[in-house]
Amino acid sequence: MSTVHSVHHASKRMHDGMIKSTKTRVGDLVIAAVCFILMLVCLLPMVHVLAASLSSADSLIKNEVFLWPKGWNLEAYRTVLTTEKYVTSLGWTVILTVICTLLSITLTICCAYPLTYSNLRGGKLINFIIIFTMYFSAGTIPSYLLLSKLRMLDTPYALIIPNCISVFNVIIMRSFFYSVPDSLKEAAEIDGAGPIRVLIRVYLPLSLPVIATLSLFYAVGRWNGFSDALMYLKSSESRVYWPIQLLLYNIIRAATQTSEQATQEGFFDAGVSKTIQMATVMFATVPILLVYPWLQRYFVTGVTIGAVKG
Repeated sequence: MSTVHSVHHASKRMHDGMIKSTKTRVGDLVIAAVCFILMLVCLLPMVHVLAASLSSADSLIKNEVFLWPKGWNLEAYRTVLTTEKYVTSLGWTVILTVICTLLSITLTICCAYPLTYSNLRGGKLINFIIIFTMYFSAGTIPSYLLLSKLRMLDTPYALIIPNCISVFNVIIMRSFFYSVPDSLKEAAEIDGAGPIRVLIRVYLPLSLPVIATLSLFYAVGRWNGFSDALMYLKSSESRVYWPIQLLLYNIIRAATQTSEQATQEGFFDAGVSKTIQMATVMFATVPILLVYPWLQRYFVTGVTIGAVKG
């Protein structure tokens, strides 16, 4: 009797396991379908832009291009790669992004590290002031007047200094430093290491995930930024400092003007400007997308570990 009872329970468990397995498969399929749809939503616009950049101007004007090029034409890419203003703008954007990222991550580390010391004089006040600036700022007009008084308008310093540090990123970096065991710092101090040596030998080697993550934040923010350049670079002499996003903005604006106005501003007629616009979008988007896979393995770790303590 007990044997039959045991067999019955075993078969019931197998049946329940099969039902759970089936539900798990259905759940996995639903999740995979949702991820696939989201992937298409993100990918299709890029495919459309690529197709438009490889199409003829007539096909674009007639709205005949969707996901496949019509009237294959590489003139837009040839123009972007051979025209001085496009090459200069793209190269300057790369240099600007590298400079701003290195400066920003250095200042973030230098700001976050001292705040981890509990015996720092005025530490609570400094923390309050730093966090206060995240919620309340002077605004655009005072910032513009300040840069004007400092004679930084129409100079590359206007693109580097005002946004060289983010309070939010400082908080993430500080929280990551808090997660480093105190025993490591104490052991280094017993060996005679000072604060700077502790930072270099203990904290920085353990902070590669959060440094890579915040570097990605800074790099993407600078690469995609154009509003500060739009406000602070007004003179014709400052065009050499136009980042690629501001150049793209002016291409789009020129495409809405007459051919004569666009030509006077150094652009092209509306039809050709459309293809150049799409080609410039590709040049403005692809480089920063290629950086992400190299930092992806640090990305999730850096954000989650930096958020363990606040």
